[in-house]
This record gives sequence, structure tokens and C-alpha cells, in this order.
Amino acid sequence: MLRINKDIAIEDWELTENFIRSSGPGGQNVNKVSSAVELRFEAARSPNLAQPVKNRLRRLAGRRWTTEGALVLQCDETRSQARNRDIVRDRLADLIRKALVPPKRRIPTKPTLGSKKRRLKAKKARGEVKALRGNVRDGDV
Repeated sequence: MLRINKDIAIEDWELTENFIRSSGPGGQNVNKVSSAVELRFEAARSPNLAQPVKNRLRRLAGRRWTTEGALVLQCDETRSQARNRDIVRDRLADLIRKALVPPKRRIPTKPTLGSKKRRLKAKKARGEVKALRGNVRDGDV
């Protein structure tokens, strides 16, 4: 069981771990030992997460979210299978914790009088610069 906070824990049946061969440094050890971890979390079927949390998790996951509604995370940072397993579980917990926080609602504001005046002044100056451009005629020299 993976504990997210005091209220939420992910059950073992929701997680699937595959150990695959890792790339990178390690010499012959890389070819012999499956130290990389691929963690699959069945997020869409999870009874422990509310629907708004699942929606935010899906948006945070991006390409790591599958069409079946699973979240797939990989880790091959270390040469230790156990350490990679801990790292990927920590990443999953952090991602779920981020999804638990609802986004702050934006309150639309009106531009201040000063900002309106500055914008119009900048537009006027830019227009004057552009007005000075143009073809030079022989009589104006």
C-alpha cells in the first residue's frame, strides 16, 4: 500500500510494476540485470481518488496517461532496482499530491487608468515611428 496523505492510500492491486533493462552506464551489468522500473497505476479505476482529482491528475500526467486511464511512470536513474522502485513510487505520490490541490480561481480585474494611459502612449509612439518610414522623394531632400 502506498500512503499519499492521512486520508488517501493507494492499494497494491492498483499498482503494477515491471522491471526492465536499463540504458546508460553500468557496463555488462546493464545487459544482465533488469534494474529499471515501470510503474503502472490504474488511476481511472481507483476508488480512492475523487473524479476532480482524477481529472487534474490526467492533465498533470500528460503523455504518461494511457487511453485505458492508467498512469505509467518509469525510472532508471540508479543501478539499484530497489532504489528505482522507491523513486518511482515517490514520484507517483508527489504527482497525486499535486492533483489533490485544487487550482486557485482567477478573479478577473480591470486595467487601471495608469496602465491604459501607458498603453495608449506606447501605441502613439510606435505609430509615429512607423509614420516616419516610407519612400524618400527627390523633392523632399
